[in-house]
Amino acid sequence: MASEEMEKLSSQICNQISSVFSNPTNPHPPPLDLLVTELAGVSRRSSRVFLHGVGREGLMLKAFAMRLFHLGLSSHIVSDMTTPPISSSDLLIASAGPGGFSTVDAICSVGKSSGARVLLLTAQPERGSCVKHATAVCYVPAQTMASDEAEEKGERRLLPMGSVYEGALFVLFEMVVYKLGEVLGESPESVRSRHTNLE
Repeated sequence: MASEEMEKLSSQICNQISSVFSNPTNPHPPPLDLLVTELAGVSRRSSRVFLHGVGREGLMLKAFAMRLFHLGLSSHIVSDMTTPPISSSDLLIASAGPGGFSTVDAICSVGKSSGARVLLLTAQPERGSCVKHATAVCYVPAQTMASDEAEEKGERRLLPMGSVYEGALFVLFEMVVYKLGEVLGESPESVRSRHTNLE
């Protein structure tokens, strides 16, 4: 593949993902502001943040959990064997791009019944089954499997199924890490010092 074609495809993909952040989120707050505020609160309370998602959404949340740990937060992936119990001072961040998954619904329900704050990331805030468990909704207005009309028509998209939403999560989380690092006063040296040496 020629470098010109790679440059063209990469630009198209990046533009498609970045365009998500020009979409309005009313009546929901801007995703960046909401996540930074919630996570700064976790740090201020010396509480913990738990993250959960399935499939590729889950991979984005795992990458985010790693960076939150590097910023000094007590960060845990729900499915890990060393994950502690959630409590009322903690925050659960869960993703359900299409609005709901049975496993995400169940985890959010447990988080809510334990008194924790539940922040739901979704592209379908109005009709999803997970929203009823959320104390805060982080609306990411991107295409998901539930809204990929091109696939239903047999058309081939550059970013199929939930790829736009998943890519938007990665970019959103990088923005959050940058802004949260400022809010927490974390230096590049302190962030790097928390990176594992077991590689």
